[in-house]
Amino acid sequence: MDILTELNTAQREAVESIQGPVLIIAGPGSGKTRVITHRIAYLIKVVGVSPHRILAVTFTNKAAREMEARLQRLVGGSVGDLTLGTFHAICARILRRDGKAIGVDPRFVIYDDEDQISLVKRSIQDVGVDPKQYAPRAIASAISSAKSRMLAPKDYLSHGRSYFEEVSGRVYERYQQLLTESSALDFDDLLVKVVQLFRSNAEILARYQNRYLHVLVDEFQDTNLVQYELIKQLGGKSRNICVVGDPDQSIYSWRFADLRNILSFEKDYPEAKVVLLEQNYRSTKRILETASRIISANQQRKPKELWTKNETGEPITVVETYTEQEEAQFVVNEIERLVASGEAKRGDCAVMYRTNAQSRVLEEAFIRYGVPYKLVAGTRFYERREVKDIIAYLRCLQNPNDNISLLRIVNVPVRGIGQRTVTELSAWAKSRGVPEYQALQLIAAQPELAGSRVNKALVGFLNLMEELRAKSQELDLVELLDLVVKRTGCQEHIMSQPDGEDRWENVLELRTVAQEYKNLKPPEGLTAFLEGVTLVSDVDELAEKVDAVVLITLHQAKGLEFPVVFIVGMEEGILPHFKSLGDSEQMEEERRLCYVGVTRAQKKVYLVHCFRRSLMGSSKVNKPSRFLADIPSYLIAGGGLWSGEESQVASAAYSWNKAPEAVSVPQATGPELKAGDRVRHPQFGDGVVVSLQPAKDDKEVVAAFNGIGVKKLLLSYARLEKVE
Repeated sequence: MDILTELNTAQREAVESIQGPVLIIAGPGSGKTRVITHRIAYLIKVVGVSPHRILAVTFTNKAAREMEARLQRLVGGSVGDLTLGTFHAICARILRRDGKAIGVDPRFVIYDDEDQISLVKRSIQDVGVDPKQYAPRAIASAISSAKSRMLAPKDYLSHGRSYFEEVSGRVYERYQQLLTESSALDFDDLLVKVVQLFRSNAEILARYQNRYLHVLVDEFQDTNLVQYELIKQLGGKSRNICVVGDPDQSIYSWRFADLRNILSFEKDYPEAKVVLLEQNYRSTKRILETASRIISANQQRKPKELWTKNETGEPITVVETYTEQEEAQFVVNEIERLVASGEAKRGDCAVMYRTNAQSRVLEEAFIRYGVPYKLVAGTRFYERREVKDIIAYLRCLQNPNDNISLLRIVNVPVRGIGQRTVTELSAWAKSRGVPEYQALQLIAAQPELAGSRVNKALVGFLNLMEELRAKSQELDLVELLDLVVKRTGCQEHIMSQPDGEDRWENVLELRTVAQEYKNLKPPEGLTAFLEGVTLVSDVDELAEKVDAVVLITLHQAKGLEFPVVFIVGMEEGILPHFKSLGDSEQMEEERRLCYVGVTRAQKKVYLVHCFRRSLMGSSKVNKPSRFLADIPSYLIAGGGLWSGEESQVASAAYSWNKAPEAVSVPQATGPELKAGDRVRHPQFGDGVVVSLQPAKDDKEVVAAFNGIGVKKLLLSYARLEKVE
């Protein structure tokens, strides 16, 4: 009974309700993982159910490992042959054992993403489709979507309403044939094949139904149609199905998760017991009420009343800045103020945003002020593939002998120059002792070398680069970047991918950066831009244990918690995203996304928006997010947020005024330095001061650090120590 002593009343009810279907609606911070592990331990130690007869499904291998470790502590040792893991891992085991009944070779290999794309490319060629018109990743995404709805190739073809769907269906059919010939399964097949196995073989299904007396599923709101069908099949006899989730945290429809699974559970199981976990152990009362007010406008949800015994806490801080640069500066300033006052450590703070493109300005601010940060589960802005591709083009225009950049873009977008050709080009250049670009010029000058189709492709690439190089001497940086994108076909190449819109947003954000150099004469603008980009992208990854601010998207933040949370970009068109503005279901998911962000916070929440924002290549005035209007004035620091019928932000309510001249930067503080002084930085180590330049109410220190390179830091924030 020790298993029950640490549980509250609702948690205990969820653990002890072991007969029949159970739906546990678990609010954020309500101890969901504790309930699942204690329920399994209760079944084993108190009820006496053999671990062999329990199936527990998680959504990540990490979650499965953590759950197993907790269970071992609760039951006092090994959990035996309990089936615990992800849907894919469990299904792979079933197919190894019984898949032969539907023609699955037990020695099958599992194709990862790269393998799938290669096979899709071959399938496209086999069915005679032009790969230039239909990107393999776009078709791969369409195939995955079909499988998530359990549509076989012939079914998908019959459902097709567009020419793209018809093409995708033909490729899908050939793709499945090639998978079979290779004795291979992709990730979607692992699930679909088990459903097919159980549907076609009642004896095998009965064996698993007889084995699994209890079935538990975590993060049920994130299941798709195939996964839900699997759960219904496995629990079809005992009906002891326990699902745990929260409709208010369903934010993965783009991964084909179906919110209807959790909302319709009671229709499929009328006898189901519903347990609400409403006590929150994470956040303050004010944070919970703010989150509840935001989410209450949604229709597709299960109503619940979050509450906590935690302190009332501080009001929510809503801040308006004038631009996104001031937004980032405010975040840095406020974090450093919290650190200086002892209210928080840097590692306690998370900055969350809707789109990856928003991280660029934030990263630059943290680097400029010398504040350690960690970009979680993502790629730094200047290291993102599409951004690096454009920069590589620009670097080649500035310096044609930059072989690394040249080899990166020689076949991006695809122009018929394969890896074998690139290898031969490099070898040919090496044999003559010249860079690759010069080798291309030599090939173009010798007609006998340009006779083959491959060499014609190389010469075509050279002609394009020569044209752009000439223009780089005439056009300003923004005009040059636009011309590179147009002449290379980069936009079409990027937009043909499943995540093309997000990637294209990053290119447009790079254009926003380029506009800062627009007034410099060519080619000075190009040179200055590339130097600036190198400085920003030269930051090393922070170690896991470094006390650093976390930069993270709202999607990636799900399941995490932080004492202090900043959500930036709280504007119409950003959060909620502009793509959701005409779609009620998508708007509800945007609201859930905001709800998830707010409920990650334990102590403090800052909601920040701009009066004017430059993003994705354009500058515009955005209205504050409609989600801010859902927060009552008594929950917000400084009083009411809205003033007048136009719902405009009352800037006087905030310490951070929206007028640019009101932005305060602390007076320069730090050691007296001069060029040549040796210094030590807590992140970059030892270095030497190269120069000092005056900045508004501050000084800019340029220092060269051993093994790191040259960094520009503001003296007030650099935390430099002079080394005698």
